[in-house]
Amino acid sequence: MSNQDNTYLSPLKSLDEWEDDLLRRYPQPDAIAKDKEVDAFRNYKEPARDSVREFYRLNHQYQTFDFVMRKREEFLSFDRKEMTVWEAFDFLNQLVDDSDPDTDLSQFQHLLQTSEAVRADGHPDWMVLAGLMHDMGKVLCLFGEPQWAVVGDTFPVGCAYSDKIVYPEFFKENPDYNNEQYNSKYGIYTPNCGLKNVFMSWGHDEYIYHMMKDHLPEPALYMLRYHSFYAQHREQAYDHLLDEHDQQMFAWVKLFNSYDLYSKSAVPPDWEQLQPYYVNLVQKYLPQTLRF
Repeated sequence: MSNQDNTYLSPLKSLDEWEDDLLRRYPQPDAIAKDKEVDAFRNYKEPARDSVREFYRLNHQYQTFDFVMRKREEFLSFDRKEMTVWEAFDFLNQLVDDSDPDTDLSQFQHLLQTSEAVRADGHPDWMVLAGLMHDMGKVLCLFGEPQWAVVGDTFPVGCAYSDKIVYPEFFKENPDYNNEQYNSKYGIYTPNCGLKNVFMSWGHDEYIYHMMKDHLPEPALYMLRYHSFYAQHREQAYDHLLDEHDQQMFAWVKLFNSYDLYSKSAVPPDWEQLQPYYVNLVQKYLPQTLRF
């Protein structure tokens, strides 16, 4: 693979570089991360910003309405693999973030930290499961998808891109930017049509939402589908598309966001102790196998 091809697929040294950039943009001291100050999560050296910029340049250039439609058709048939949840976590753990400065923990251990933080605060068990599953969609990387089509801030396609989205200047290279069908405030949508009628950029959020939509309560599904929709749950940039029900459900998304961002720790969860609880939790809500 050429250097150019490698940059296209993997502009970030680590998927967690994106999450670190979120912490830089949205530093919010929080009691969830009890053993670290929030500033301690933001310890990448400044040159890493170049890789983040390149990541978003690619993301904003290629996440078109047509691209999203192709990816939905390609992946939402879920015909690539069938695995138990625990086999799926083993598969996900093949994603190794060698350059992550925060911790050497596996993807599964990161997710356990999120779910355990949710559980410790006494939230419903379906929210604990949402915490455990919310990044499972990163398996898309293992199916050959480029990083910019797996992680990153999500946003609606089919209408004008908000200037509240990170690095909005890069959308000028997106073909939809000058497409009259898509570049107005509402584009193909109508005022307050509701997010159920809106197509989002493609990535791990959309993928895991569709995988889980028949199994978890609606608030959990909002958490899964919109946890990377920062332009809305942090900036309220798309209130003109949300309906009243979306506004109510986004209270859950905002609640979940703190656990998503600030629960990472260098201390590994004690899986041997936690395993019985999570085995029962998965059996309560999910089928014996999941299709990918």
